[in-house]
This record gives sequence, structure tokens and C-alpha cells, in this order.
Amino acid sequence: MLQVAKKYFSSVVSVTLAVLSMAGLSSSALAQMNIEITGVGQSLYPIAVMRFKDENKLPTSVTDIIRQDLARSGYFKNTENGNASESDEGTPNYKSWAARGADALALGSVVQTSAGQFEIRYKLFDIRKSESLGGLNINSSTDNLRAAAHKIADDIILKLLGERGIFSTRLSYVIKEGKRYRLVISDADGQNIRNAMNSSEPIISPSWSPDGKKVAYVSFEDRKPVIYVHELATGRRIALSNQKGNNSAPAWSPDGKKLAISLSKDGNTQIYSINADGTGLQRLTRGYTIDTEPQYSADGRYIYFTSDRGGNPQIYRMSAEGEQVDGAKRITFKQGFVTSPRISPDGKYLAYIANIGGAFRLYILNLATGDSQALTDGTSDESPSFAANGRYVLYSTKVGGKRVLAAVSVDGNSKQILSIPGSDVRQPSWGPFMD
Repeated sequence: MLQVAKKYFSSVVSVTLAVLSMAGLSSSALAQMNIEITGVGQSLYPIAVMRFKDENKLPTSVTDIIRQDLARSGYFKNTENGNASESDEGTPNYKSWAARGADALALGSVVQTSAGQFEIRYKLFDIRKSESLGGLNINSSTDNLRAAAHKIADDIILKLLGERGIFSTRLSYVIKEGKRYRLVISDADGQNIRNAMNSSEPIISPSWSPDGKKVAYVSFEDRKPVIYVHELATGRRIALSNQKGNNSAPAWSPDGKKLAISLSKDGNTQIYSINADGTGLQRLTRGYTIDTEPQYSADGRYIYFTSDRGGNPQIYRMSAEGEQVDGAKRITFKQGFVTSPRISPDGKYLAYIANIGGAFRLYILNLATGDSQALTDGTSDESPSFAANGRYVLYSTKVGGKRVLAAVSVDGNSKQILSIPGSDVRQPSWGPFMD
């Protein structure tokens, strides 16, 4: 059994893993995602988001995007779903809105300032306290209306819940069409898909830089796995690591100056660090088994990684300077086969994939208490990635035989499926906050 587990672990953690189960796709990479919310939070904040006045001037409804964002958050219930609008001038009738069951009210309007240019105005009111919470005036071109709507939804989250919203963040993931692979970037809701990289060979393991301007990934375009760093705004990229053997699993340090990577150039796969410009390669582990899937801690002091040094794969932690500093400490104990460590931005949680009787399921571990829980009841979960606010985990799973993206809140209560009709999607990575 141990030899079988080791053989499987080798396929899971090596760069060939993400290629083995990539099914062919038939739909366009530019198709829009469907979103199915399958669960909600314990309690929902009732908010009325009224149809923005004169929104019919726009090719895209900002009201609908705002409503959808708030619904996907798992924290809000919209009490107004129709097309009625209300002026954003003056003061609303707080008693009337309270009687209609709203605790908050969002109003807005659209003013066309020139050809293809608009001013989106929005105001937010606390109905319970009978006070204005301010608002935003956003100048937007036709192409940036979705971004304007996401910014308003983020502002609502901040003003009402006191935390930064993640609707303006971005996702990256890999899809395949025929024999071609595409690394794509989308909004946080899976919409507004843009191609970043096309190839006839597999692309795997995208990883966002902390400033959200670059993505590191592994490409097989040279018939071997090579790690690239891709600048999204310009399309410029560098080959970060093209060593002998496998170059895999890039992960950025919190300051963006280094990446931790996995290399098999000296035999078995080990973990190295490398500067973001490709210089300064340094070996961090020196075991005789497989060490891979490195992830920096939120403060940059440690690296979490997957290793089968104890028999079956488990998650370990070492100094970011290497295990020669203070050894490697085992972190996971509750399940017998664990891979794919991901650390929450606040450093409180570890997400991972556990093999439970042949089912690969997303788990979360509280690093302070050692308590772990399954976030899904799936059998084919892969590639977890935390949202920038640490409230959600994005991952890939199977629904109806197809690979889809899914997101779940860290308490397991709010779940949603993001799918492209007729397509398989995988290797998701959730981008950081953008300043």
C-alpha cells in the first residue's frame, strides 16, 4: 500500500499531475461563466439595491452586477429585484424602507459625459440608523463598466461589514480547447474573460504576484516544464527557471522579491528559492524523498510544503531560509494523505486537499488550534486558492463529469459553482487586492 501511495504521490505532486486529467474542451475560451449559488451564509443582511436611474444608456447593467456580487458574497439578501428606480438626490424615506424590510439602501444614476464615457453615481444609506454612508462618483468608459460595478459592491461591503470586498480582484485559470491551452484572466465572478497565454502544450500552476501585475506559471511549450513570469499589462515574460528536469510549482514571497519553486535537476524533486528576475537560485530542502508545492507564510518567515518523507504525503513547515535552519515541522496529522497547501492571507488557516478513501476533498486547518474540517463533500477537488480577504477558497472540482471552478466560504456555509458551458476549467488562482 505504501508503494502504491508513493507512486500516486509522485504523479500528484510532479508537474505531470495537472496534465493527466485535462479533458478536451469544445467551447470558446471567451465564453462567459455561469454562476450557481448552492448555499448561503448563516444570516443575510437585507439590502435594497435599486435600479440605477438612466441605466438604459449603458450596454451593461451595473445594477445587476452589483446585485449579483452581493448575492455571491453569502452575506446579503436583496429586497428589491425589479426594475424600479429611485432618485439618488435628497434623503430617502427611512421609515418607508424599514417597513419594506431593508436595513440598507443603495441608489444610483448614470450620466453620459461624452461618447462612450459615463459617470456612475451611487449613494448608500443605513436605514436602521437613518443616516447616509456616503457614496462614489466613478468615471467609466464602456469597456470598464463591470469594474465600476465591482468597485461599488466592494464599497458596500466595506461600509456595511467593515471589511474590504474582493469583487475587484481577479482570477486566473487554465482551459483547453481542442489541442490548445489557454491561461485566462477574469473578474472575480468569472466574467470578462481575457486570454493571457495561448499554447499547443499544457499550461499549469498559475500564481499571482503580490501586486497583481504578474503571473508565474509552468508551460510545456518547449516539450518540458519551464517556469515563466508573465507581465500582464505588456505580455512580456521571462523564463524564470529552465533547469534540467522538472521546473514546477512557483509561489511568490509576500514582498514579491522571490519565488519558491520545485526542481528535479539533481534527482528527486526538491524545493528552491529564486529571485523574481531568475537569479540567486538556492536549494532549501535536501531530502531523499519528494518535497514540492511550496507556499510562503503570510509574513514570509516560513515555507509550507508537501513531502512524503514520513511515508505518505503530508504538509510540513520550514524556515524560508531552508530546513537546515531549524528542520521541518509536520503540520497535518488528521488525514493519511494530504497535498496542495495554501495559506490564508491573514496566516490563520491552511487549506489543503486530503485523500479520504479515494475521494479528494478540500479541507481547512486552523493553524492556532489544530482543528480541521472538510469544506466540501467532493471527490475530485484540486488546486485550492484563498481570496484576498481570506473569506473564501477557490478550487477546481468535478460536476457532471466536467471540471468546474468552485468557491466556498471558510465556514463552509456559502458555496458557488462557476462553469463555462461545455468546457472543463482547472488550475485556478485567486489574485490579490489591487490598489
